[in-house]
Amino acid sequence: MDIRASLREGLLVGSINVAIILLGLTGLVGMIIQDWFNLPSQMLGAWLVLLGIALWGGARAGGDALRGPGKGAPVAGVIAGLAGGLVVAILVGVAAAVIATGFELRKWLVQLTPEAIELLTFGLAPLPAALLVLVLLTIASLLGALLVLASARYGWRDSLSLRSRSTAQQVRSLPAIQRFRQHKYSQQILFGAVVLILLILPLILGQYWNYTLGTVGIYIMLGLGLNIVVGLAGLLDLGYVAFFAIGGYTVALLTAPQPHGIMMNFWLALPIGIALAALSGVLLGIPVLRMRGDYLAIVTLGFGEIIRILSKSDVLTDFTGGPRGVRAVAGPSLFGLDLSSAMSFMFLIMLGIVLVAFVTNRLQHSRVGRAWMAMREDEDVAEAMGIHTLKYKLLAFAIGAAFAGLGGAIFASRNRFTGPEDFTLMVSINVLCLVIIGGMGSIPGVIVGALVLKGLPEILRELDDYRMLVFGALLIFMMIVRPEGLWPSKRRRMELHEDEEIPIEYHEATGETGP
Repeated sequence: MDIRASLREGLLVGSINVAIILLGLTGLVGMIIQDWFNLPSQMLGAWLVLLGIALWGGARAGGDALRGPGKGAPVAGVIAGLAGGLVVAILVGVAAAVIATGFELRKWLVQLTPEAIELLTFGLAPLPAALLVLVLLTIASLLGALLVLASARYGWRDSLSLRSRSTAQQVRSLPAIQRFRQHKYSQQILFGAVVLILLILPLILGQYWNYTLGTVGIYIMLGLGLNIVVGLAGLLDLGYVAFFAIGGYTVALLTAPQPHGIMMNFWLALPIGIALAALSGVLLGIPVLRMRGDYLAIVTLGFGEIIRILSKSDVLTDFTGGPRGVRAVAGPSLFGLDLSSAMSFMFLIMLGIVLVAFVTNRLQHSRVGRAWMAMREDEDVAEAMGIHTLKYKLLAFAIGAAFAGLGGAIFASRNRFTGPEDFTLMVSINVLCLVIIGGMGSIPGVIVGALVLKGLPEILRELDDYRMLVFGALLIFMMIVRPEGLWPSKRRRMELHEDEEIPIEYHEATGETGP
């Protein structure tokens, strides 16, 4: 057993718990759990966070001890628990003592309120509270190490994995499922059922959920567009919000009574907004064609900020509405029927998602898509193989920008307003995060990423202040645990797990058992 490794794990866990306390996440989770389960206090939820982190740290320390030359997973868990618990105990004890003197600690550490510290001290005096914190976190760490030891000794993890695969195989082997899979029109029937559910869903959802899911749908369109640029062509674009803004402002300026009074029909303004966004993508692509990586990201970031600053400028107020934005943006209508309700826009957004996904899928499996993926892997080799990289870069920028323009046009029309604050850098960051977390190059991955990053914050609105923290944590988690994304494409999965999957396929094809 390596004592230093156990101490490192404990100090890491202690640092994480200290950060959680200083950020106020203990009180936030305690409040959420209290609301969900109608508990009398937030104390249980607050402690669940700290004990869960300690349990994880003990499991890591125990696992390291089992992999080392010696044994002693429980001892490693205790050492890690004592190290991490001591860090947290010192913070809680000192904070409780300072607050007991009447000192306003929250002037410097906003989340360290008397109520937040009381959740962690059980109402005890500072010293007994600190000792209790140390004991509880050490016990949790020991339990984590014992769980790892029991799993290794009795094979719980392998047994659970085998059982899950066996259950999945049994479900697939059911006669009804086998008959359905062998049916001539099974895929068409499944597709029709999904379409029917999607058509019925807006009718039974209320206005709030139609609006919320509509926002998720708009981000799906944005994600599919950026997926072409980043996921397929490998071009890091941090100014993607600019095309979103161009589509939104174009439709707003052409259909709103102010500032120009053009009052164009929405269906005529929509293709103009898409075309202008695509043209902007080409114009942006021309001067940055030779740039790669970080340089391309910085230039596109600057382009996005230029568009936002211009839309906010007082000099262009007469043209763009300036900081006030554009109000009374017209909505769509069809044969005299107004389609401006949240439910109508939900149908329009679903139609846009289907159209964008269809085009993306056809491009991905075409010669153009293969050229993009070759550029993503190695641009020099792709050019040496005869791929006109400049042309395909421009095409990726144009198509991605067109999809963003479509999303911006629907966004402005649905909200009946558009302004500079709708098109900040955070929009680009959000879209890039959902593409990475969902799985670059994967259409289902983009949909899952949008549901996770835009849908969950609406369900858990209390986490809105911690959106960036959640994004960063998710990105770190994905890079370590699942770098290919939540729902990666097959090609992406094989690229990142080449050593694991290619030999298996080779042995299955050749009949060799391997070394």
